[in-house]
Amino acid sequence: MSRSIYVVNPNSNKAVTAGIDEAVERLRIDGGPAIEALTLEDGPPGIQSQRDADGVVAPLLRLASTLEDEAAAFVIACFSDPGLHALREQSARPVLGIAECGVLTALTMGQRFGVIAILPNSIPRHLRAFGAMGVSGRLAGELAVGLTIAELADDRNTLLRLVQVGRRLRDDYHADTIVMGCAGMARFRRRLEDAVGLPVIEPTQAAVGMAMARVLLGSG
Repeated sequence: MSRSIYVVNPNSNKAVTAGIDEAVERLRIDGGPAIEALTLEDGPPGIQSQRDADGVVAPLLRLASTLEDEAAAFVIACFSDPGLHALREQSARPVLGIAECGVLTALTMGQRFGVIAILPNSIPRHLRAFGAMGVSGRLAGELAVGLTIAELADDRNTLLRLVQVGRRLRDDYHADTIVMGCAGMARFRRRLEDAVGLPVIEPTQAAVGMAMARVLLGSG
């Protein structure tokens, strides 16, 4: 039976899911598993606080349980990696979180990584995760663009803010690579990379790429 990599957007914003779907298009290959981007209908409009992140875990686990038999792997497409370890306990499939995969990819591309968050209150949540991963010593810094998930829909203003923050991470914090700290930023990766002249990691692409390798190599 052919199985799919399910890329689950834990917020209910379908525009974010559409951006994720577009971002992973180049990873769809002949002979590989299907890649399906899904929206968690029970999620909030955006995951912008620890409460939001905690609140999506139970519905995320319920959704994944209904997909288990058809799944080749799961990717949790939120930079807070909500429910990552709980889903790993629940599922027999590979489970990848975009924050973890984005950071690990950045570490292969430079000594010090910078992160662009959407809002300042996201940063403490991310720093706790980096501490748990043991990578805080390689973090150059994390800065926020100061935009909500809904405000990311304004392409011109969002790109302007991303470039401003990316250049600060490069010039003031001496980052060698930049990780986009929200799945809603996916469509800006190439333009941001061109503007700042550093490798920019879009974490959903990083996570789906890792999931593809796990599935194709049979590494469960």
